Amino acid sequence: MSSQATPIQGARPVTPPLRSAGSPGSHISPLSSGALRPPACRHRDRSPSPMRGYLIPSPLPTRRNRTCSATARASEGPLFSGVCKCFSRSKGHGFITPSDGGNDIFVHISDIEGEYVPVEGDEVSYKLCSIPPKLEKVQAVEVAITHLKAGSKHETWAGIVISS
Repeated sequence: MSSQATPIQGARPVTPPLRSAGSPGSHISPLSSGALRPPACRHRDRSPSPMRGYLIPSPLPTRRNRTCSATARASEGPLFSGVCKCFSRSKGHGFITPSDGGNDIFVHISDIEGEYVPVEGDEVSYKLCSIPPKLEKVQAVEVAITHLKAGSKHETWAGIVISS
């Protein structure tokens, strides 16, 4: 008998031991070993926004995701007035009670103009924009505080509290 083994038909050849990920002839992909990972995500500079730290997407059309045609239609519409019923800065939305009566109107934080966070009782002016997909409901856009509620504390978007 010979000390050399005879190859068996249909058997696979023995593969050489694995080398490090970057060496030539390596059987490990450089990406699978973590040697060549893409650079860390860099944050791009954005305009200051009161919603900067919140990453939860809103199902409602905010200023950032509203179509140009919806924005144009809302801008061309009439100006309404009402009173802020409630507004939560942490949640990013609130409601306005129209001066002429009717159902309360939703307002998103991205649609508020000016330097103050609205509080209950502030008089506001606004325009209306339809909410897709059925366009049956509306939300307030281009909301501006016309009169601050007397005797209440107001906060700026920067966090400065002012008594009125």
